[in-house]
Amino acid sequence: MSNVVVNAARPETREQRAWYWYDWANSAYVTTTATVLMSPYLTSVAEQAACPGLPDGQDCTTNLSVLGVPVAPGSLWFFTVTFTTILSAIVLIFIGAVADRSPRPTRLFAAFAWAGALAASLMFFVAGTNWQLGALLVVVAGICLGSSLVIYDSILCRIANENERDRVSSKGWAFGYLGGGILLALNFALDFFHEDLGLDRALSTRISILSAGLWWAGFTLIPYLGLRHLTGTVETPVDRSAGVVGGSIAQLRSTFRDLAGYPQTKLFLVAYLFFNDGIQTVIGSSSVYGSKELGFSETTVLGVFLFVQFVAFFGARLAGRVAATRGAWRTVLYGIGLWTVVVVFAFLVPSKSLVIFLALALLIGLVLGGTQALSRSLYSQLIPRGREAEYFSLYQAMERGTSWFGTLIFGLVYQFTLSYRWAIIALIVFFAIGGVLLSRVRMREGIEQAGNPVPAVI
Repeated sequence: MSNVVVNAARPETREQRAWYWYDWANSAYVTTTATVLMSPYLTSVAEQAACPGLPDGQDCTTNLSVLGVPVAPGSLWFFTVTFTTILSAIVLIFIGAVADRSPRPTRLFAAFAWAGALAASLMFFVAGTNWQLGALLVVVAGICLGSSLVIYDSILCRIANENERDRVSSKGWAFGYLGGGILLALNFALDFFHEDLGLDRALSTRISILSAGLWWAGFTLIPYLGLRHLTGTVETPVDRSAGVVGGSIAQLRSTFRDLAGYPQTKLFLVAYLFFNDGIQTVIGSSSVYGSKELGFSETTVLGVFLFVQFVAFFGARLAGRVAATRGAWRTVLYGIGLWTVVVVFAFLVPSKSLVIFLALALLIGLVLGGTQALSRSLYSQLIPRGREAEYFSLYQAMERGTSWFGTLIFGLVYQFTLSYRWAIIALIVFFAIGGVLLSRVRMREGIEQAGNPVPAVI
């Protein structure tokens, strides 16, 4: 049995309220740009480059050449995300090691956030056939987002004890959906009235993309100012005389050695790799699926995503309450089961059937936030004290916008079938494997192995 003291849950703190705002800030980019607009927009730009003068509604059958490799325009987005993730797997782990040794981690967090926001804002200049600039900026923004989230997620362990994290993580995620939904509503209005404002569709899309980058940059000021007093982690397992870079490399080697001593933490990470890859690929492909496979206009897709955002706000809050009584581990397992239903439902949705598409959106919204928010708080319980950012770098490499197994499979299936339906149904394997592996994680044992207090309800 664990001999550490179990802390009682406290009322919400000022630090926790400041922390929520980064979910609000970056969700604008994740929702408006990465999920809704950039996928179909970059696909359209790529199609115009490969098939000049292609009429709307017709498929481009000519491949792009990416470093001599033929790539279908419809697969470009998914392969770009795949490349971003592979690169992130290297970069983010090192960022976590550096962050654990940084005397001012909040400054490092804000630097990555603002660099990512700059790349997101520069996407405004992707136009015509310039798909190369778009792909490059997606890579830069994705790596900077992941780097900022490594540090942001690790701060959860600093501002919330073991009996508060499900609540704090769920509320932060819900807050993110609310912020992302508000900006998406404004962009939906811009899209709806773009002709009245004298704008063409491409320009209104680019303005919306720019607004997401500016929103991300502006609201990052709140968590930066509210958390800037935080210093380095409580424990540093490497001698400080080694320096930031040398000590980080030594700490990184130590992480991989130590991970073998935490089998439940390792099993959770592998489970998360699979089911989160499925979630992220569904989210990232849903916009292009709705427009290219189901035949809905960009305005309709924007409206459905707006609906999902506000449903997800309530879904995340509901998941936090369910976890308080049933436990976060069981709640996440329930969520994985519902995600399996989502994939089958999406495969069966008839083209241009708006009512059924809305029913699918409702189901996605209910399960979306809770699964991810509670996974974050569950994992925080399995991290050894003083190694938060480093361990969250492993987690973040598999986090939102950086799945690579899923996007690779999705892109390959489309490449060979030219059907997004078969691509989406292929994702069911990720939820099946992830659910089975998560069901075998012994949370209490893993928490005690990490030397952390066991919460009242797991």
